[in-house]
Amino acid sequence: MTAIAVTIAGSDSGGGAGIQADLKTFSALGVYGASVVTALTAQNTLGVQAIHDVPAAFVAAQMDSVFSDLAVGAVKIGMLSQAAVIAAVAEGLDRHGIRQVVLDPVMVATSGDRLLAPDAVEALRRHLIPRARVVTPNLPEAAALTERPIATSEAEVKAQADAIRALGAAAVLVKGGHGEGPESTDLLLTDSGFHALRAPRLPGRNTHGTGCTLSSAIAAGLAKGLPLLQAVEDAKIYVTDAIAAADKLSIGRGHGPVHHFHRWW
Repeated sequence: MTAIAVTIAGSDSGGGAGIQADLKTFSALGVYGASVVTALTAQNTLGVQAIHDVPAAFVAAQMDSVFSDLAVGAVKIGMLSQAAVIAAVAEGLDRHGIRQVVLDPVMVATSGDRLLAPDAVEALRRHLIPRARVVTPNLPEAAALTERPIATSEAEVKAQADAIRALGAAAVLVKGGHGEGPESTDLLLTDSGFHALRAPRLPGRNTHGTGCTLSSAIAAGLAKGLPLLQAVEDAKIYVTDAIAAADKLSIGRGHGPVHHFHRWW
């Protein structure tokens, strides 16, 4: 059977993050990708110039259309900027019995532009985190979700992961890309405890879409039937290689995208 994954996220008109990055990642990893668009952005490598939210009822209609027809193996959820859309997505997941959910709690773009309305954070905690197979916050997002300062030590990262998992998520992956030091360490918390995933911290400015790409790579692995730990490990390798190859591209005048198709061109 063909492995199918769905991304429920915002569109990036510049092509480096959001729906576009997710679909590129699914394709690069041998998974058929479908999409539910939650917002349109006027966006490029320099930042986000405007956001146009898709009405919650139309988000629900897209979900019903896709899930009633396709045999979806996993879902990646990204930018959901409004509480009403978050509630609609949660209801849609329940309506169609979707359990393999990778939740990337997108709050701020790489450029620093805020993508999540403040009143939507509680809706995210209440409606989507309890439905997630794995939640994938970066350090600032983990701090926002737990209402704590940004973690500066492994002990603080673990404490925030514990707090997020206590909200109902089956697993939590706190990404270390915003940290310091020679290694970028992601910490995965599951039933069996913590698992550290380490990679060299790479120089370069072309890192747009890294979070979207990692979460969609995990979803691709789950759609292919991989256990969660293997899906996360494979995704970490894929993203690290995509960052390392990003400087081969010349895209825009700001933070360019990672190279999703580094294995082919």
